[in-house]
Amino acid sequence: MTATTTSVNPVADHDGRPFVVGLGGTLRAGSSTERALRHCLAAVERQGGRTALFCGADINLPMYNPHDPDRTPEAIALIEALRSADAVVIGSPGYHGGISGLVKNALDYIEDLRGDPTVYLDNKPLGCITCAFGWQAAVGTLGQLRAIGHALRAWPTPLGVPINSADPIWDAEGNLSDDTVAAQLELLATQVLTFAPAGGARA
Repeated sequence: MTATTTSVNPVADHDGRPFVVGLGGTLRAGSSTERALRHCLAAVERQGGRTALFCGADINLPMYNPHDPDRTPEAIALIEALRSADAVVIGSPGYHGGISGLVKNALDYIEDLRGDPTVYLDNKPLGCITCAFGWQAAVGTLGQLRAIGHALRAWPTPLGVPINSADPIWDAEGNLSDDTVAAQLELLATQVLTFAPAGGARA
């Protein structure tokens, strides 16, 4: 599997490069969704961006409660990264035809940005990736992610990437072996960076 996150503090390191936050996956380390997110973020870094990935335990957060201001350290880290992000990539498995509860709950924390100068993900490009054991759930979940993106005032990229996990996408070492999916994730990274605000991370 390809490493994607930078070793420096991606929120504090405002060096002019676009900062792209990846969010998603499952509680199983190395899930197909997490691998796809890592592959896309690796492409972002190859093309000149900075990245941070929140998956697995990073997004295993208490149910979002807008009436309780207390936040776990993991929730604070996620909120601060999204606040500083120039673009976001969300990856969700398709569970019973829709977005997983784990990912949806993490996205609900974006409500904490409602009072910011940049409300929610206003005007930020949003890349969407879905993985499911079959095309119906993968494509249906992709549509849900794009609708959520619009509700958060983000701009879903023209390309979204649904992945059918029933196909032989990964090799025995967990590397992406499907050239079509690899090209789509590379293009998704390109589009996210193309539409990111000029000048890198927001102040």
